[in-house]
Amino acid sequence: MKKSIVVMLAAALIGLPAFLNPRSLRAADDEKETDRLKNAGDVLKEIINIPDDIPQSLLDKADCVVVYPSVLKAAFIVGASYGRGAMTCRSGDDFRGPWGAPTMMALEAGSVGFQIGGQATDFVLLVMNERGASAILESKVKIGADASAAVGPVGRDAQAATDVTLRAEILTYSRARGAFVGVSLEGSTIRPDNDANERLYGKRISAKDVVLHGAVPIPAAAKVMISTLNHHSPKNRSR
Repeated sequence: MKKSIVVMLAAALIGLPAFLNPRSLRAADDEKETDRLKNAGDVLKEIINIPDDIPQSLLDKADCVVVYPSVLKAAFIVGASYGRGAMTCRSGDDFRGPWGAPTMMALEAGSVGFQIGGQATDFVLLVMNERGASAILESKVKIGADASAAVGPVGRDAQAATDVTLRAEILTYSRARGAFVGVSLEGSTIRPDNDANERLYGKRISAKDVVLHGAVPIPAAAKVMISTLNHHSPKNRSR
């Protein structure tokens, strides 16, 4: 019996270096980022293709779009976890160009306003002006405090939008079990995930350079996300 245990321990120790190999761990992290981008693209495509979805007029006026796929309430309760997703903007300093390469983003829950059920919830955020977009790309932004926000109206047009909605810098959309649920993210913070960007692009690079200045090519994993936006909203019609 003792001999069997010794053999098992020896085998485990022999395999341990491979398990802890930095290259193997790095490859696993890289795969997580590409999977996250693919999921964000699939969520965005599904939501935009719903007949009564995000109003086209609002999408056409958005400078940036942020997607957080499959956010779980438990992720904000256990440990220091948070939702992760991706953000893309219309390229160029004036946000007038085609949709650019995405920056990875983190979502951290606050004590106010953030309420979701036990099921996975997808979030799509429209960033409606340069001020809001620039703030998010540069640092952590608290929704409702650093940037005004509102739950976005749903439908083919924005007739249901209130004055508050039309003045908001960020419009939030949430979907659970295939239906829009109107969850508020007020009190939560969003920020660029610089570590994830480094893993994805292979170098330390700012979110602004990624999104606006074409410093890196659009990764293959983001193809669905970017092509969906270029197809459905190729021009910025906010001005």
